[in-house]
Amino acid sequence: MTAQQIALIAAAALLVFWTLGAYNRLMALRNGIGAAFAQVDEALRQRASALALLGTGLPDEKADAQSALQRVLSTQSAMQAAADAVRSRPSRAERASTLAAAEAALQGELAPLVTGLTQIAEGDSAVALHVAALHDAGQRLAFARQLFNDAVQQHNAAARQFPTRLIAGLFGFAAAGRL
Repeated sequence: MTAQQIALIAAAALLVFWTLGAYNRLMALRNGIGAAFAQVDEALRQRASALALLGTGLPDEKADAQSALQRVLSTQSAMQAAADAVRSRPSRAERASTLAAAEAALQGELAPLVTGLTQIAEGDSAVALHVAALHDAGQRLAFARQLFNDAVQQHNAAARQFPTRLIAGLFGFAAAGRL
């Protein structure tokens, strides 16, 4: 074997090992997005549970709060459908943007309800417990969403870097969407 052949084999081996390393890094980052979404999904379930319990704890004479809660629950079901779509492929940008839009709509309905419930909770300890659980679920969701967005940012940055961008394009690692 000549020195040129050895150098060519070494260069080819280096290229193969770099390609495998880049692919594995991108896979690990995409799997990190899935793991981060699992935390978001759990926080969404906790909030849905807190909202369902809130419906059972509201006094019947608070009709305005009941109607606001019904609007929130109907928006919650649309948001849950979007979350179900993201669960199967959390790295898909279009699914994450659909969930982000549904979450924004839910937050728009939830804000006035929480304001009204905070006033009711001052005189009703059962409602106060439900409001506290809802607030706790909201904080957990915010934290989980931040972790998800950090994972997405790391994945997208790695997929944009040259020469890893070549591997990302070759194997279909598209940019992921933020929540």
